[in-house]
Amino acid sequence: MRRGREKGSSVLLLSIFAAVVGIGLYIYNSKMFEREAPVISMQNSGYWNLKTPLDMTIDDVTGLKSYKVTLVTKSQESVLYHEQFLTPKQSLNVKIEPPKSAYAMSEDEIKIVVEASDASKWNFLNGNSAISEFKLKIDKKRPLLNTIANSYKIKKGGAALVIFNAEDENLKELYIQTNFDKKFLAQPFYKKGYYISLLAWPVTESTFKATIFAKDSADNISRVNVPLFLKEANYKVSNIKISDNFLKGKIAELAEEFKETQGVSDSIKQFKIINEDVRVKNEDLIHEITSKVSDEMIDDFKINKMYPLKNAAVVAHFGDHRLYSYNEEKISESYHLGLDLASNAMAEIKPQNGGDVVFSGYNGLYGNMPIVSHGLGLYTLYGHCSSVSVNVDEKINRGSHIANTGKSGYAMGDHLHFGILIQGIEVRPAEWMDDTWIKLNVNDVIDSAKSIIDKK
Repeated sequence: MRRGREKGSSVLLLSIFAAVVGIGLYIYNSKMFEREAPVISMQNSGYWNLKTPLDMTIDDVTGLKSYKVTLVTKSQESVLYHEQFLTPKQSLNVKIEPPKSAYAMSEDEIKIVVEASDASKWNFLNGNSAISEFKLKIDKKRPLLNTIANSYKIKKGGAALVIFNAEDENLKELYIQTNFDKKFLAQPFYKKGYYISLLAWPVTESTFKATIFAKDSADNISRVNVPLFLKEANYKVSNIKISDNFLKGKIAELAEEFKETQGVSDSIKQFKIINEDVRVKNEDLIHEITSKVSDEMIDDFKINKMYPLKNAAVVAHFGDHRLYSYNEEKISESYHLGLDLASNAMAEIKPQNGGDVVFSGYNGLYGNMPIVSHGLGLYTLYGHCSSVSVNVDEKINRGSHIANTGKSGYAMGDHLHFGILIQGIEVRPAEWMDDTWIKLNVNDVIDSAKSIIDKK
């Protein structure tokens, strides 16, 4: 009997133990008893202007049961938010607005304390809790921003120069915003707090507006317009009839070269692909290469009149809007964004300004093409070359022989496609080939700005 009782007791104990283990495993693995505390995050730079809301997010596996946000200063604590949820929320986004009296605070630093509890049954049904503290420096002052000197006017398709002052201890962003979504970067100039930038009005844009934009780490923002007089310019519209000889000749030749036209046998489709898709690809590369601006301080910017081909004749102008048709039907269009110059076959190309070679290679429609950086976001491009005698990262001097004219790429005859770009935007070569324009729009602006800065 005793053995039977002992055996029965052992079975009962094992059953109880198994039940306890089972309950423990259930609790351990059940989502109801999860042990992960809420995750609190806040998008901030460590600064607050007491105007812009702070973005806070709280995430939890089980779901939030409650949260509280408290603003803590040296002298007081203010509860900004305190909510409890009947239905748990797995993710919560809160825009923390400063209290109405906050902007009058004199503290240099505050603290945001966020407390959150979830709906888990863990911790004796009390759930998991988390507390996060975010220390923020108070900065209510907007960046100091004003123009010092600038070109008087800008012509459609042309360029201008602006020099301005921007100061803030926590300056985070600084650029010149345009009405066509281009951001021109500025380079430090002459003395601390001063900046210089060339601007460009694309020939394809009907109007131009430039606004200097400054933002600090606390999201305080300042804006100042660049006061430029806008001058219209008329550019030629060319109606070009595509011939069968052209399609079966040059286009067929190029179609064999580009991967975009492989497998395409229709001549008109080949032309459209080359004139549009391949052109965009080639120009995207050019714009990427020529969009860079140094962040090193410069004291001056000297540039000589540009004329890279001696005794050359202009055979095609900048800004020419070309409309292509076949059998009286429009099939494509493009803009000619350079100046075509021609002299002798395979003539020597010698830039009148030194610089750094940033590209030297073949670029589709542009053929063999070196690009030279002259500083301040100003670049020159030389297309359709028969040969190129410079390499990337090579420094060239004024008058250096860098290439020879040719008809590589999309060219019907030997010539130079001469392009000038400012931060990735093609501009009128005629301006940079004119001593008077350079003096009025570059040299005089710089001299005026230096004189004003020196008096401060």
